[in-house]
Amino acid sequence: MLAGCRRALPAALGLALRGRAAGGPRRRAVSTSWCPVGAAFDAKQQRRSATDRETGLFDVPELSCPEGFQEAQDKALQESEQLVQKACSTPPGPEIVMIFDQLSDALCRVADLADFVKIAHPDFAFREAAEEACRNIGTMVEKLNTDVELCQSLRRLLADEVVMNSLDPETRRVAELFMFDFEISGIHLDEEKRKKAVNLNVRILDLCNEFLTGTHLPNKIDKRVLPEHIRSNFTTEGNYLEVAGLHADCPNDLVREAAYKIFLYPNAEQLSCLEELLASRNSLAQLVGYDTFAHRALQGTMAKNPETVTQFLEKLSDQLSERTQKDFEMMTKMKVKLNPQNSKLMPWDHPYYSGVLRAERYNIDPGLYCPFFSLGACMEGLNSLFSQLLGISLYAEQTQRGEVWSEDVRKLAVVHENEGLLGYIYCDFFQRPDKPHQDCHFTVRGGRLREDGEYQLPVVVLMLSLPHSTRNAPTLLSPGMMENLFHEMGHAMHSMLGRTRYQHVTGTRCPTDFAEVPSILMEYFANDYRVVNQFARHYKTGQPLPKNMVSRLCESKKVCAAADMQLQVFYAALDQIYHGKHPLRKSTTEILKETQEKVYGLPHVPNTAWQLRFSHLVGYGAKYYSYLMSRAVASMVWKQCFAHNPFDRAMGERYRREMLAHGGGKEPILMVQGMLQKSPSVEDFVDALVSDLDQDFETFITDS
Repeated sequence: MLAGCRRALPAALGLALRGRAAGGPRRRAVSTSWCPVGAAFDAKQQRRSATDRETGLFDVPELSCPEGFQEAQDKALQESEQLVQKACSTPPGPEIVMIFDQLSDALCRVADLADFVKIAHPDFAFREAAEEACRNIGTMVEKLNTDVELCQSLRRLLADEVVMNSLDPETRRVAELFMFDFEISGIHLDEEKRKKAVNLNVRILDLCNEFLTGTHLPNKIDKRVLPEHIRSNFTTEGNYLEVAGLHADCPNDLVREAAYKIFLYPNAEQLSCLEELLASRNSLAQLVGYDTFAHRALQGTMAKNPETVTQFLEKLSDQLSERTQKDFEMMTKMKVKLNPQNSKLMPWDHPYYSGVLRAERYNIDPGLYCPFFSLGACMEGLNSLFSQLLGISLYAEQTQRGEVWSEDVRKLAVVHENEGLLGYIYCDFFQRPDKPHQDCHFTVRGGRLREDGEYQLPVVVLMLSLPHSTRNAPTLLSPGMMENLFHEMGHAMHSMLGRTRYQHVTGTRCPTDFAEVPSILMEYFANDYRVVNQFARHYKTGQPLPKNMVSRLCESKKVCAAADMQLQVFYAALDQIYHGKHPLRKSTTEILKETQEKVYGLPHVPNTAWQLRFSHLVGYGAKYYSYLMSRAVASMVWKQCFAHNPFDRAMGERYRREMLAHGGGKEPILMVQGMLQKSPSVEDFVDALVSDLDQDFETFITDS
C-alpha cells in the first residue's frame, strides 16, 4: 500500500501529492560512514554515544521535541505567505510555476512529515503535535485553494499562449495541474459557495480521521455469549471478550465465525460517520461542477472516468466468473471434508480454506521457507537487483541522536553509480507496541531542483511489521513478508528515481492507478527463481533455496486466485457505487449486501457491516480499482520487458526513462505507452490479469 501520498488533504498546491533537473545537479560525494546493507539488518543497531551530535526527527533541528512542530508549522506558514505575495506580483512566465512549487514544498515539508509522525511515533505527545500541525496546514491549504488573487496569477500564465508555448512539457503540465487543483476546490464559484467548499473540505478531513480511527477499534461482547471452549482465542477484560480482528487463519470454524460476526457488528456512530463522509464528498463534487465524487476523483488518472472503471470491473468479473465458481466449489469440498456438519461456504471461510488448499497441494508451510529469507539476505537481494537493473546501490548510514523515532529504525542512502547520492530511505521494519500493522510507504520530503541549482534529496519511510531477531536467529521473513518488502521497495525506488524538477510531481506523486505499478512490478521479481536464487540462503547452512520450492510457492498462489481477485473486484465495485450517484437510496449496508451477493458470490451475513472496517474508503475513495489496474499494467510490463531476463540493464534503463523518471509530470497512460510501445485497451488490462491465473507447471495437481 502507498501512504503519505494518499492522505486526505486536498489536491491544490502539492498537498495532495503529486521534475528531471535541467542540466542535472552536481554529483554528491560518497560517504565513508556507509556500510553494507545486509549486515546492517542482520546485526543489532549500534548504540549511539551520549556525546554524539543531537538533532531532530529526520535531521530537522526543530523537531527534537513535540513543541518543535509548532515552530516548523509557523515557519512554513510564514514562508507560504511571502510566496503568495511573490506569486501575485510576478508577471506571466516559468517563474510563476517555480513559485507555486516552492509554495507546495514549503507546506508539504511539514505536512508530509507530520502525516507520518502522527501515526507512527511511539510518543503520544509527538503524535498529538503532528496531528495538530496536519490540521493547521490543511486549513491553510483550503484557504489557498480558494484564493482568487493567487489563482489569477496562474490563470494569466495559462492564458498567455506565447509564454505557454515557450514552456517545456513538464513545466506546462505542472502549471495545468496547479490550475486543476484550484478548479476542483471551487475557485470558479462565488464567494459564498467558495466558503462552503472550504467548510466541506475541512469537514471531510475530520470525518476521514474519525472513520479511520473507528475502523481499527475492537468490539467487546459478554464472554458468556460464546461457548467456553473458544473464549481463550480472544482477549479477556473482566466479563467481556475483546475482538480486534477476523482471526482469518484460525482452523476452528466457530472461532472464525464468532470473530467475523462480532468484529463486523454494526456501530451506529461509525455508520453515521461513513454516510456523512460519502454525502459530504458528493456535495463537494457537485458544488464544484462534477456529476459525482468518482468523476472528480478520477480526472487525470489512467482510467479517466468512472464509466471506464465500471467497464473494466464488469469485463473482469465476466472473465473470472467460471473460475471463481470452481474455486468456491473446491473450498466447499474442503470444508465438507474437514467439517461435515457445517458445509455451507461463508465469507469467513474464504481466506482459511483457500490457504488449506494451497498448503495441501504444494506443501508450502512458511516455516520451510523462512530460514532462507533472513532480512539481511533479502536486503542484499534487493541491492543486487537494483545494482544490475538500475545501477543503484543501498548503503546503511548511522543516524544521529534524535533523528529517528525508534532505535530499530535503519537509514539507507540510495546511490547511483554515476549520479551519486539520490536520497534516503528510513526503514521502520520491526514490530513494536501500538505501531500500525499496515505495510506502507510515506513521502517525508519530495525531491526538486532548488533555486541554487542543487537537488533537494527525497526522503521516504518504509514501514513494515517484521519480527525481531533472537539470540539464535536473525529476523526471518515468510514468503509473504518477503514479497511485501519488495513491493514497498518498489515505491521507494519510484520516489528516488522520479527526480523531477518540481516537487509537486516528484516520485509517487502521480495518479493512484499508476502509483502502484512500480511496487506491484517488484512482486513479479520477488517470485522469479532467477532473482530469488541470488539471495535466498539458509541462515545456518548457507544452502540455496531449492528451485522446486520456489516453483511450488509460485504455483500455490494460483490456487483460488480467481476467487481472491473476484473479492478485489467486489471491493472496487462497492467503492465505485458508494462514490457514485447520490443521494444513496439505500443504506450503505443494504448496498453492501446487494453488491456482495451480485459481484462476489458469497452471502452477506445479517447484522454485519464490513464496510465500516474498509479503511481504504478514506485514502482510495473511488480509486480502490487502482490495485487491479496497476497489476494489469505491471503484468504486461513484466511479460513483455523482464520475463526473459529480469536483470536486463537496457530494459531497466528504459523502465527508468519511460516510467519512473517522470513522477506525475507526464500523463500516466503516455508512460505506459512508452514502456509497452502500444496503447493498452480495457480488454488488454483484463486479459493480462486473467492470464496470470493460468497454471504454468506440470506439477499442478488437479482436484480429485
